[in-house]
Amino acid sequence: MGAVTLRVADLDRMTAYYRDAVTLRVLAAEGGRVILGRGTTPAVVLEYAPELKHAGPGEAGLFHTAILFDTQEALAAAVYSVARRAPGTFTGSADHLVSTAFYFTDPEGNGVELYWDRDRSLWSWTHGQVEMATLFLDPNAFLSEHLTERGAALAEPGTDELPVFGDAAVGHVHLSVGDVETARAFYVDRLGFAATAALGGSALFVSAGGYHHHMAMNTWNSRGAGRRRLALGLGQVEIRVPSADDLGALGERMRHFGVQTQDDGRTLAFEDPWANAVRVVA
Repeated sequence: MGAVTLRVADLDRMTAYYRDAVTLRVLAAEGGRVILGRGTTPAVVLEYAPELKHAGPGEAGLFHTAILFDTQEALAAAVYSVARRAPGTFTGSADHLVSTAFYFTDPEGNGVELYWDRDRSLWSWTHGQVEMATLFLDPNAFLSEHLTERGAALAEPGTDELPVFGDAAVGHVHLSVGDVETARAFYVDRLGFAATAALGGSALFVSAGGYHHHMAMNTWNSRGAGRRRLALGLGQVEIRVPSADDLGALGERMRHFGVQTQDDGRTLAFEDPWANAVRVVA
């Protein structure tokens, strides 16, 4: 997965949240656009759109952007930083068997997950489906075990320029959609992801390459939702494929299924059935 683009009403406040609390770093800023991430890897792109309004409750769009950290120490540093700098944004935590995850809501209502994966050798698969659960995870116990001095230092005032440690990138993107079967038809049958898990008719998890999930779609807040209107929140989901040949093959596949695409040879852009914008790059 590539960076998630968010349309925002308050660019400074949102930049401060993802930089100071989530511990991403500003990679580029020009005009009304700020790119945040780690190293050279963008994770969140903020686009200033003060003319737009927030989407109404029950509409399709972003459920959360999930940022994957490569170590539990780096994850603990980020969780502690949000706890210190934006404590009112924490919404929960869970052990999902394949991962440990902490959930937040950014200042404009976009869901954020910060997580770490267990080694793939510890994941359990049955008939192509990965075993995931939602088990209790005590955030204070996690911090007691994994927060280090250098991690805690990132949360202190005036330390925004301290070097961060560990890699962080978008691990998966979770969408709110109107119904799961339409999501399966689009993301599995047309786009080509493999379905890796399902929660009855309310959520679907899909991936490529044997990952637990690169994308998920649920109807928990949005059952029956139609196409999105232009609003604050999700601007675009980016998917990365290995080569130009893969990109070309995907373009042919989407056109075969009658999906309207924009293809400039380097990127492929289209919308899902709820007008969530997807951009695929090689």
